[in-house]
Amino acid sequence: MQKIAGYIRKAVADYNMIQPGDRIAVGVSGGKDSVLLLAGLVKLRSFYPLPFDLVAITLDPGFFGRREDYSPIADLCQQWQVPYVVKETDIGPVIFDIRKESNPCSLCARMRRGLLHDTAKEQGCNKVALGHHYNDAVETFVMNLFNEGRLGCFSPVTYLSRKDLTMIRPLVYLPEREIANAVRRNNLPVVKSRCPADGVTRRQWTKEWLEQMEREAPGITKRLFTAMRDGHISGW
Repeated sequence: MQKIAGYIRKAVADYNMIQPGDRIAVGVSGGKDSVLLLAGLVKLRSFYPLPFDLVAITLDPGFFGRREDYSPIADLCQQWQVPYVVKETDIGPVIFDIRKESNPCSLCARMRRGLLHDTAKEQGCNKVALGHHYNDAVETFVMNLFNEGRLGCFSPVTYLSRKDLTMIRPLVYLPEREIANAVRRNNLPVVKSRCPADGVTRRQWTKEWLEQMEREAPGITKRLFTAMRDGHISGW
């Protein structure tokens, strides 16, 4: 975990993500990215010169009317002495059964963000850490360019004045392959999503397109990321 913490520390330092006394809500879906984010922040907390607290938050979407078993995440949080909150929601049934959304990802993301922000405030947090990584950033940049004809991406740090919350993304320097390897090496538990749209989204298409481009023009992902940073796209 030392190498992962190094990636996180660099992002935290470069973008001034953490200040003394921060109470950070970590959004933990149960997937590999969010579980490693929590593990990395726990490791960072053990040696970082600025003291901060963590709270892990999981939103159970209730896909197919079923509740997930997050006990492996709960056990991990107990081991690491991180408070853990699981909030049951009806996001899944609302999107897929009631509204039958043709573009479910957009509405799902908005609903999850709102609930996560509210839960973070309930827990006395002033920041929310999200598990978006290096490849997510490049994919988002490409999706905005191809789908909307604009240059943009999420920012490493975003302040939400309406909620008085700051969003931070400490994994922005961490490639997805490093995440997968670290989760496997450290035997971290992963709770697989039951989302009906998993694997058939526009993001999945973009991910596969970039993988194809990497085979044809090795290094393109790195060059795109560098262009985002050098161009200061969306606060980069």
